[in-house]
Amino acid sequence: MSEQLRIILIIIVSVSIFGLLVFVFVKNYLRRRVDQMVKEDRKKSK
Repeated sequence: MSEQLRIILIIIVSVSIFGLLVFVFVKNYLRRRVDQMVKEDRKKSK
C-alpha cells in the first residue's frame, strides 16, 4: 500500500471517529436539556 493512501485512510478514520464522538456528546447534551425543560414545564402546569 502506498504511503499516501495510508495517510489518507488514517485521516479519514480519525475524522470519522472524532465526528462520531462529537455527535454522541451533542445528542446526550440536547437530550438532557429537553428532559430538563419538560420537567420544568410540568412543574409550572401543576
